[in-house]
Formats: sequence, structure tokens, C-alpha cells
Amino acid sequence: MFLQRKREQADVRMTDIPIPAWAESGPSNEPISLVFLHGIGGGKKGFQPSLVFFSKQGYRALAWDMPGYGESALCEPFDFPILAQALESMLNAAHVQQAVLIGHSMGAMVALQAWTHCPQRIAALVLAASSPAFGNNSGEFQQQFMAQRLAPLDAGQSMAQVADRLIPGMVAPGALPAGAKAADYPPGLALAHACMSAVPAQTYRAALKALVTFEQRAALPSLSVPTLCLAGEVDRTAPPEVMRRMAEKIPHAEFESLPGTGHLMGFEQPELFHAAVLNFLSRKVQ
Repeated sequence: MFLQRKREQADVRMTDIPIPAWAESGPSNEPISLVFLHGIGGGKKGFQPSLVFFSKQGYRALAWDMPGYGESALCEPFDFPILAQALESMLNAAHVQQAVLIGHSMGAMVALQAWTHCPQRIAALVLAASSPAFGNNSGEFQQQFMAQRLAPLDAGQSMAQVADRLIPGMVAPGALPAGAKAADYPPGLALAHACMSAVPAQTYRAALKALVTFEQRAALPSLSVPTLCLAGEVDRTAPPEVMRRMAEKIPHAEFESLPGTGHLMGFEQPELFHAAVLNFLSRKVQ
């Protein structure tokens, strides 16, 4: 059974940032908890299959709604330092002693930012389908990316239509039949579509604006906890070579590429995603 946690007062409020909502499953008295951090088109509901799987393995597993998503209030300003503070506030409210942060895409960026903010709370990291910085640092590149991603919203389209446009290009070739409608998607990708469709347009705009500023390459050599860099073999958004280079800059990090998998790995191939994370946890996290 999932415990849906809405925003509440933490024992110690570090800031006035509203505490994000989260869902959880599994035993509540574990000293180390798994904390799943979703990407720009996600939400805690996207990790419900993972909460079920890992709670059955004996882990306490939580998934948050990043500020502005699901049941969590949008924070101002919306940037990575604030997101790291919000995550620590949630860990306090959920009475998480230490966390294995399992971040997908933008969620992995939040995990890296959290390492710079509260490393003592982090027992291990799984950085999936992500990057330690946002691509090319040129302003022109960032502006082009923002314009491309925001064009559908600026044209009056809904987030469901944004999902229609983006998801087919984020998955492995053959994962979706040509011209498939959301109603015909397999269950995992239907869940991905539902999550992206539910993201408020205001939040999506704020998250994109934050995303293009992300830069934590200098933090990689400081990571002193077990770290898994997990790539999708055919991911065009966060290519495996980017993930491999990131792993090489992190002391003792492991790199793994999931065969036949694109950017939405946990939605496309949940069995492979769960097996890779479980294998890492069983060897590296006590």
C-alpha cells in the first residue's frame, strides 16, 4: 500500500520552501531509504511500479513530487539550489536518515545538486539518463533549446499534445508502433504519457528555464559514495557516451548501459531498470 504524503511541517524548517509531497512504500524504520527523483516530464506516480518492486525486496522506497509537480507547490525561484533545499526538507519530514538518491534525467541533476548541499544525508547515488551539465553552455544553444521545447505551448497546445510530440522521440526504435496514439501505448509508456500530460504548463516552463542553467561538472570528483551511472543504449537525449564520461570522472563509479532502451528507461524496460538498480544496491549499499 502506498502512503501518500502531502506537504507538512518538518521537525526543523531550514527555509520557508513548502515541503514537497511524496509517496512511499515498504518498512518505515530502515536507516537507509531509496528516494526516486523524476525528470522534467514526470511525477511521483511515474515511480509507483518502482516503489512496489523495491518494497517487496525489503527496502523503504519514496518518490517525490518535485516542487510544482503533482501535490507539491511551485517554489520561487525555481532553481537547482532551491530544489536541493526542498529535497532535504522532504527527507527531514519523511524522517529519512540517509538516502540512496535514484534520479532520472533532471532528477539525477537534482541528486547531484543535493550532493553539494547535504552530502551527509546521501548514502549512494544512481544517476540515470542524465548529464552533469546542460549541453553546450552558449546562450544561443540554450535559447534554441528553450524555443524548440516551448513552441507547442506558445502555440496554445496542451501538455498532452507536448507529450504526443516528445515521447516517440525519447524511446527506443520500435518501442512504439508508427503513428501510435497514447491510448494504444504499452502500460509503461502510457504511464509516462499520463505523467507528462499532468505537468502544469507553468511548471514545465520553470523547469526548462532551470534546466538550461545546470552545471555540476566540478562536483564529480568529490563524490565519495557508491555511484551508478545508468544509460539507455539508444538514448538520444543523454547518450551512453555522455554517461560513460561522467562515470570516469567520479571516483570508483560504475557505468552500465541498458540494452535496447531509450531515455525513458524505467517506463520502457522497468525489469531491466529495476534489475540494474537492485544489483548495484545489493553489492554497494548495506
